[in-house]
Amino acid sequence: MYGLTDTSSEAPAGSSPAQGKPVSASVSPSRRAWLRFKRNRLGFWSLVIFVVLVSLSLMAELVSNDRPLLVRYEGSYFVPLLKTYPEKTFGGDFDTATDYLDPFIRERLSAGSNWAIFAPNPYGPKTLNYFAKEPNPSKPTVDNWLGTDDRGRDLLAQLIYGFRVSVLFALALTFSGVVLGVLTGALQGYFGGKLDLGFQRFMEIWGSMPELYLLIIFSAIFAPSISLLLVLLSLFGWLGLSDYVRAEFLRNRQMDYVRAARALGLSHWQIITRHVLPNSMTPVVTFLPFRMSAAILALTSLDFLGLGVPAGTPSLGELLSQGKNSIDAWWISVSTFVVLVSTLLLLTFMGDALRDALDPRKANR
Repeated sequence: MYGLTDTSSEAPAGSSPAQGKPVSASVSPSRRAWLRFKRNRLGFWSLVIFVVLVSLSLMAELVSNDRPLLVRYEGSYFVPLLKTYPEKTFGGDFDTATDYLDPFIRERLSAGSNWAIFAPNPYGPKTLNYFAKEPNPSKPTVDNWLGTDDRGRDLLAQLIYGFRVSVLFALALTFSGVVLGVLTGALQGYFGGKLDLGFQRFMEIWGSMPELYLLIIFSAIFAPSISLLLVLLSLFGWLGLSDYVRAEFLRNRQMDYVRAARALGLSHWQIITRHVLPNSMTPVVTFLPFRMSAAILALTSLDFLGLGVPAGTPSLGELLSQGKNSIDAWWISVSTFVVLVSTLLLLTFMGDALRDALDPRKANR
């Protein structure tokens, strides 16, 4: 077979065997797509940077936290990151939880052989800096690298945890939208007929419902929560992807390999999962980064309007709202804008590179 025969005897003298045949002849289609993706430097490095940022945000407690990671006090070791210790444990006077930003506690933890290992940014998402030298919101200082918001919370900690909330929410919303979109599009495209016609009319009616008004109504009835917001947005997030999957199934169900599978007696489920679905996943994979961008923008917009996550949850939209209300505190708007735009640009570059890698015209070329 082509690509498996030995060409060493046919190759000219002084040339390598690989020069006799194309390199891609023995490479799988998925491997060729990955090589084309890596060839797009902008998209590949956007993926690397995005994975690094998401990994750091998942370890946010080790990067930005108001509790020490490890404490050695009077010969004993403590892990405040995992357990809450009263102030009396470190020589204080109260049984309440220890405030590790208190200068007295800091002095006790650094006296003699005592020591404490703090995170690089010693502030959590809800930490109020009571010892700030300027009124809130304060400008960037040595203690607060990006400044504080109008409540005295560290802005860098807010951005780190807000980025994590946005990315995790986007992943969950994208996953639910892909599952519902692939399921409904596959059923419509494969069976067609009255099922396809009836579901298309249902999608037209469902898609014409005012999504924003429904969010406003439900936010007034129920307590705000991320799970409620995820459910409401998932009810409409699958409509766009379902159309693409339906079109792919309508095209692929007429192929010869599907007819041969039917002639061999395979069930509808076997034909869909083994043959039609793997050959219809190109639009699904291509649109994943763009769907994540849309999910992050949706959450940010709802938080900006006060219809998103519960109060107190780190949110990029809330920070943008603070920046709008506090024009003089330019560091809030600029920092949040940079984080949001950078995230969307990384996802857009990844989507463009993925689309080019899976484009059959560029693959043949």
